[in-house]
Amino acid sequence: MSGRDLSHRGAAMSGPARIAVAGAGLIGKRHIEAIAVAESAELHSIIDPSEAGRSHASRIGAKWYPSLAAAFEAGKPDGAILATPNQLHVENGLACVAAGVPALVEKPLATDLQAGRDLVAAGERSGVPLLVGHHRRHNPLIAAAKSQIDKGLLGKLVAVHGMFWLMKPDAYFDTEWRRQPGGGPVFLNLIHDIDLLRHLVGEIVSVQALASNAVRGNAVEDAAALVFRFANGALGTFSLSDAIVAPWSWELTAAENPAYPSTGQSCYFIGGTHGSIELPNARLWTNPDQRSWWEPISATHYPVSHEDPLVCQIRQFVRVIRGEEPPLVSALEGLRTLEVIDAVQRSALSGQAVAL
Repeated sequence: MSGRDLSHRGAAMSGPARIAVAGAGLIGKRHIEAIAVAESAELHSIIDPSEAGRSHASRIGAKWYPSLAAAFEAGKPDGAILATPNQLHVENGLACVAAGVPALVEKPLATDLQAGRDLVAAGERSGVPLLVGHHRRHNPLIAAAKSQIDKGLLGKLVAVHGMFWLMKPDAYFDTEWRRQPGGGPVFLNLIHDIDLLRHLVGEIVSVQALASNAVRGNAVEDAAALVFRFANGALGTFSLSDAIVAPWSWELTAAENPAYPSTGQSCYFIGGTHGSIELPNARLWTNPDQRSWWEPISATHYPVSHEDPLVCQIRQFVRVIRGEEPPLVSALEGLRTLEVIDAVQRSALSGQAVAL
């Protein structure tokens, strides 16, 4: 399907885009709620083989199908959100590509890099848009920060530091896969942070990582320390742990998800030759006159709207479906973020720096 075909399809669409949600777990339900808020979209159906999924569809009066194939056979949606288990993302994404249905794939794009590359290639060959659910890029706060950075308000970027410190309770690890490799904060949580750093600062070209499981002793890390080199010459550091009682993580600072208490702190710090910005507090620090450590330094706060980024993501997905704009987070972008996470994991195992 060519770009022209997609535009024609979008122009012919009347009314809200009909979006199916595959997977009725926690994130799937949040997507369903976001569709209800986004005026340009409506729920086509819920696709989930479980009885719980069928029951949820019944409760909210939605159509239900046990599989993508069954849903497509009954009448294709305008788009599909794949909130299925990670291991099914590529299989389901390929099914959407084959059916000509644009898809928003929850992160991670894939659990295997080569499979992810195959999915990206399939989407590019067919012209079917594939998006990845790195929803933080859709936050108006991030859009404002990127605009400030791109305008050069920070000057030449020099360094960035990020933190993910929080405490996951013992009950969280009652689920066995969360105690196994791939179930730790590097794969589940850092992937979001890496995607934002790539979006705001630029491509990461080298990674050095250390990981530890000294707190819980599980077969997965509970702490990690990372050093990055960016293509533009900036250096980055990141500290993460899900075993620390602390207020410094995107979850506890951005007030995106009401499930987490908001602490009012910041967890990202980006510095350049003319200023620094802290996020999500949106404070821009500059010297009003001469740039010097002896000169006064002041903070300017840029207020931004607090729209739910998941709703913003749905609206953008609709515009992509209609052929009005390209994806903000394409499958290729999701793959590049996944490649950095893979490099982090390889570096933590080997103790050596890994070039991308």
